[in-house]
Amino acid sequence: MAKFRPLGVVPLGDCAAYVEFSRTLDLEVNSMVQRLAVALRSRGLPWLRDVVPALGGVALHFDPAFEGNVLELAAELAAQCLKKGLPAAKEFESEIELPVCYEAEFAPDMDEVSKKTGLAAGEVVKTHAAAEYRVLMIGFAPGHAYLGGLDARLAVPRRATPRAQVPAGSVAIANEQTVVYPYAISGGWNVIGRTPLAVFDAGRPRPSLFAPGDRVRFRAISGKEFARMAEQQ
Repeated sequence: MAKFRPLGVVPLGDCAAYVEFSRTLDLEVNSMVQRLAVALRSRGLPWLRDVVPALGGVALHFDPAFEGNVLELAAELAAQCLKKGLPAAKEFESEIELPVCYEAEFAPDMDEVSKKTGLAAGEVVKTHAAAEYRVLMIGFAPGHAYLGGLDARLAVPRRATPRAQVPAGSVAIANEQTVVYPYAISGGWNVIGRTPLAVFDAGRPRPSLFAPGDRVRFRAISGKEFARMAEQQ
């Protein structure tokens, strides 16, 4: 792991530090960061409250009572884990199949996406559902997963005007990624479908359906199947 060297350590308030390895999306770095986060958590340090992997770095959150140098220790812990070796991705990744209804009722931006890509709605659906995605990070809101792996033909810009509220479970695309809105929140991505599954539930042992590193595939379903599955939730 010698080739992965941090660019620096950034303070996040008084009790957290962000160890940064890349300022742009690098899939190799992103995978390493996720494995580094697992290694850090596995140490079971009582004063390390949380470890949060991002696109190109990892945030370490310390207990407020901790009296050491947060920046120095964050860098030291990351270096120790890298030197020792990181767990393989397969040790913590999950494979998830997400049912999605791409019909017009749930896809308000499908026509616009078709215009921008030159693909008919059916081809947009087929292309989106054919790819395998990987959760790059959870951010913006609890359970809000950013998934890489979007086909380049679907790489459209975000909407010029964001929506004040996007329905829970909405599946949307922008640039080279896709997202699934965990609950009703604002957003400016292009909505092309919706899943009937509860993506985030604070009452579950694992609140978020997704975790960094998970492999995700989308399965197209009909409106009738959406209604049936939603009723079962």
